[in-house]
Amino acid sequence: MQGKSSLESQLELPAASDLPASFDFQPRTRVVFGPGSVEQLGTLATEIGGRRVLLVTDKGVEDAGHGQHGVDALTAAGLDVIVFDDVHSNPTTEDVDRGLEVAKEADIDLIVGLGGGSSMDCAKGINFLLTNDGRMQDYWGIGKATKPMLPMIAVPTTAGTGSEAQSFALIADAETHMKMACGDKKAACCIAILDPDLTVSMPRMVTATTGIDAISHAIETYVTVPRNTMSQLFSRRAWQLLSQGFPRVLTEPDDVEARGCMLLGAHLAGAAIENSMLGATHALANPLSAHFEMTHGIAIGLMLPHVIRYNAEVVGRLYGVLAADAGLCEADDPDAPFHLAGLVESLVADADCPTSFADCDVDSDLIPTMAEEAAAQWTGRFNPRPVTAGILEDLYRCAETASDSGS
Repeated sequence: MQGKSSLESQLELPAASDLPASFDFQPRTRVVFGPGSVEQLGTLATEIGGRRVLLVTDKGVEDAGHGQHGVDALTAAGLDVIVFDDVHSNPTTEDVDRGLEVAKEADIDLIVGLGGGSSMDCAKGINFLLTNDGRMQDYWGIGKATKPMLPMIAVPTTAGTGSEAQSFALIADAETHMKMACGDKKAACCIAILDPDLTVSMPRMVTATTGIDAISHAIETYVTVPRNTMSQLFSRRAWQLLSQGFPRVLTEPDDVEARGCMLLGAHLAGAAIENSMLGATHALANPLSAHFEMTHGIAIGLMLPHVIRYNAEVVGRLYGVLAADAGLCEADDPDAPFHLAGLVESLVADADCPTSFADCDVDSDLIPTMAEEAAAQWTGRFNPRPVTAGILEDLYRCAETASDSGS
């Protein structure tokens, strides 16, 4: 196909008819990007008034030496640092409660979330409870915090969730294991430090699953019902960076430029979520994680191609833009959504991740239950094509066997 120039590709916007009449865009997070930028952490923390800092991270990040990088940068600037590193993957209310006790004893005035989405989400959760009291369940939804929160700096060490760009903490209920999206504009980070060097140490499977998650964010936010001019700018540029960077980081893990593409792409996709929410893929993924302890990115990779095919009837032209950006076909090709779904399946397979339930220990007898649970997930309401429990069950069935089953 005749390709567009890079500048033309970046400047092309969706047709006005695809956009809501109005939107309210309020950026709240300063972004500092570049190799070695973590060294600025102490200076930046001082600029926003930090004196006693709670650094929230996990044991894996500590073992990689990144936690110490953060501590060194903060102490070099004369700040007192208290480390809470008892965060687990897919943090629960118990993780937040443990961190809260540390925060209360330390009398902190600034929080740093350093690590993957789990560390950053847990840091936000601690901030909710430290400043507003109660339980995380009290903040499930949007705008339920009534008091100001402490300033927070996010330093992602994975290129996936884009949590540093969002005002939501994704915390699982320790009893039900269902994830709760707790959002409030006061929880948005003051500063996000994006240092690609910190992501080079990611194991291949972490690179793969977080990357798949970021890719899903770019694709889903581009077509959701609340999409708007700003969110689609973020979504599309994120897709361009992620679709180029993902194959490279799988085969050349030390390629810092490719790591930068992934990290910035994940951040932009996270910023898109903040402005346009997510769709049915995430509604379907959460029950899989809850019932089978499935890594979030694995669950996303299983479901995203089927959701793309299902949505093609109403947003096929938008998927065509993304397919064209990836060099798959012309944007107006009627089969563009199916080419896009096929590319996603190929990327997932190339990352050595499963492409069907047949490759996982998924109990098919639980599919009706999971479909009901997925229907209760709030992200489903933003899907461009309406979904019901029955439709979500059909989408699970599509993922049961071979990845070319369609939907």
